[in-house]
Amino acid sequence: MNPPLFAVIIAGGRGTRFWPLSRRHRPKQVLALTGEHSLIRQTVDRLAPLVPAERVLVVTGPDMEAAVRAELPMLAPDQVLIEPSGRNTAPCVGWAAVEVARRAGPDALLAILPADHVIARPQVLREALAGAAAAAASRPCIVTLGIQPERPETGFGYLELGAEAGRFAGQDLRVVDRFREKPDAATAAAWLAGGRHLWNAGMFVFQARTMRTAFTAHLPRSAAALDAIAADPAALDAQWPELEATSIDYGIMERHDDILTVPCDPGWSDVGAWPAAAEVLPPVEGGRGRVGRSIAIDSDDNVVFVPDRLVALVGVSDLVVVDAGDALLVMDKGRAQQLKDVLAALEARDLDEYT
Repeated sequence: MNPPLFAVIIAGGRGTRFWPLSRRHRPKQVLALTGEHSLIRQTVDRLAPLVPAERVLVVTGPDMEAAVRAELPMLAPDQVLIEPSGRNTAPCVGWAAVEVARRAGPDALLAILPADHVIARPQVLREALAGAAAAAASRPCIVTLGIQPERPETGFGYLELGAEAGRFAGQDLRVVDRFREKPDAATAAAWLAGGRHLWNAGMFVFQARTMRTAFTAHLPRSAAALDAIAADPAALDAQWPELEATSIDYGIMERHDDILTVPCDPGWSDVGAWPAAAEVLPPVEGGRGRVGRSIAIDSDDNVVFVPDRLVALVGVSDLVVVDAGDALLVMDKGRAQQLKDVLAALEARDLDEYT
């Protein structure tokens, strides 16, 4: 019998590329972008019955605590872990491994999942996670979920596949030879044609003891701090600054020598910014989005999120139009990265209520 599988949902990011809907106290993961429920609620719901709610932990920051708890009333208070401060994903994952081991022993399994992704085929995701968990229970490896690429995407990291690694819970696994950074367009096209690369979706499974051992090998200063937290959970605030502020990908995954992957196609989208939302939002007149009503004249390929009003589009294309009630965004789809400049300008003008 395999050890218990916990889900750890990473919910620390602000989602600034979804301003003006996403704010400091109302981050992207608590928004209902794609349906009735928020992205984080969908993330929890789609795990059942593989991971019941009582084995779900959420890691978030103090600014977002109230919003996250409000979205997940089925979780007990101690299932929401509040980071003292944001220090990237490696401290978050290390602390989660300590917490799961404290609750269920060092052999317990953790599935690390982002809070704000969209999955069109949840059953496929659960089957992939079950295969990853079976493999991680069989040996001290870390198992990623690799997404079958649909296009030559330059905005994602990739996994380069190696040898076959066996079949676990009905899933065929492969060795990950190396992690590859975001490629240029020509390289991405070559990787798509070659069939040996998968998108790195930031979802992975391991035993608690495996991750603690990986920290000792690759981030020894952080490992010492985690040991102190494991010995005394009340030491969290004092030890947190000792945890190296780095990503789990760079700090652990790219350095570890036993990484496997489950190739899968669960209809995944990271919905990273407003232009990417067109992949998951329904069609409306003039593009994709959610609107009260819309009229479009000589307009197409827009992203429009104005759920409670009529929107008229005349002679415009490739725009993002978002109404947050107290703020309105009108933006060229190709300039989504400049939303950070908007936030910087708001802060410089002491308009913090809009950030």
